[in-house]
Amino acid sequence: MRKYFGTDGIRRIANTELSPDLVYKVAKAGAYILSKHTDHTPIILIGRDTRISGSLIESAMVAGFLSYGANVKLLGVIPTPAVAYLTRKLNADASVVISASHNTYEFNGIKYFSNKGMKIPDKLEEEIEEVMDSGKLNELTAINDKIGVSEYCLDLIEEYVYFFRKTFDDSMESLLRDNKDFIVGIDTANGATYSVAEKVFKVLGIPYKIINNHPDGININENCGSTHLEGLKKFVVENKLSLGIAYDGDGDRCLAVDENGNEIDGDKLLAIISNSLRKKGKLNKDTIVATVMSNLGLNKYARDNGLELLQTKVGDRYVLEEMLKDGFNLGGEQSGHIILLDYNPTGDGILTSLMLIQSILEENKKASELGSMVKLYPQVLINAKVNSEKKYDYDKDSEIKEAIEKLEKEFAGNGRVLIRPSGTEPLVRVMIEGEDQEYITKKAKEIAKLIEEKLK
Repeated sequence: MRKYFGTDGIRRIANTELSPDLVYKVAKAGAYILSKHTDHTPIILIGRDTRISGSLIESAMVAGFLSYGANVKLLGVIPTPAVAYLTRKLNADASVVISASHNTYEFNGIKYFSNKGMKIPDKLEEEIEEVMDSGKLNELTAINDKIGVSEYCLDLIEEYVYFFRKTFDDSMESLLRDNKDFIVGIDTANGATYSVAEKVFKVLGIPYKIINNHPDGININENCGSTHLEGLKKFVVENKLSLGIAYDGDGDRCLAVDENGNEIDGDKLLAIISNSLRKKGKLNKDTIVATVMSNLGLNKYARDNGLELLQTKVGDRYVLEEMLKDGFNLGGEQSGHIILLDYNPTGDGILTSLMLIQSILEENKKASELGSMVKLYPQVLINAKVNSEKKYDYDKDSEIKEAIEKLEKEFAGNGRVLIRPSGTEPLVRVMIEGEDQEYITKKAKEIAKLIEEKLK
């Protein structure tokens, strides 16, 4: 069990649980682990979102890197996928994003990326933790002319904008010429995309109206962005827009809203984009990679359209691992974390939104028509409170197994049961999908109660 890193880097309350001292140690240990096989002075990029604690965490991070002898390029406020892209573009040895993604402002976090622009695997995070707690940090101190230096490189964001321009400019221009009434609503969650999203849409000539693009350090994700779609839904309908796009705080996720104010979630995005890629012969091996939390509707969509759907455990890093292993180029999560591996090895909210816009314009259909490609089944998630030491034993109890098997047999393919222990809390999560919301809610509560009784 890892002590500091969770499923998506380190994420804690800033300046208390995520103290400057802890950040300094994470930086120093990380610089050592991620560059120990290089024969040159390592270069590390740092980007952050708009949280009030961002500068504080950044300062501690810089101190740790420079103390080890690494050189640092500070990118300022910038989306996570832009950092991943620039890491590869500049041949940096590693990079860090300071963000707590969709969480509220009092949280902050640290995500490491390798020189390939990918989130580092669990094994490397474990190695960093080992160095942090080994007493070895004092040995990793640079002296004299070996101390690292830092520089501000805020203009590098323009490289990211240019990436979109060269990828979409020609196709978008001709598509928009035939769709003059097409207007997009953008919600940047007062986060890392607040400025760059507007630059991208302007340079591509996509008509837009933008909201929640005035960050003040504490309003990131506050009733806005991909985790709070209500405001965007209202904005789209009231302004008679063609589509609404919502990013999360660090810009690696995207969810959408059709012209009627209905949500287009990550599963629907995967279906729409897979359909577009396959028509162009660009969907590798006719396969989508998703997680076990993806809706049963996506399974049915894939099966009905001759596509393969592979499912991994929860977490975009595991989706990426599966994609890399067998050469797939499209994967993602229900939350809107979509990976388009031909372009960037991490979820990219702006990229996802442009692929969606391109698909809508190419099909010459309304967003609601494309969204209806997938019929989503009702889902219910109930947390069963259990003894922390027993939370992985649910599948060893015959009564629990029997209850699950009986329900799955009853569903006969039109529903499913997913049991998943929490990685951080004394909980077992019971997720059930089916056609009848009331019935699956009742069954989820029954199974959760049984698990609580058996694993208390």
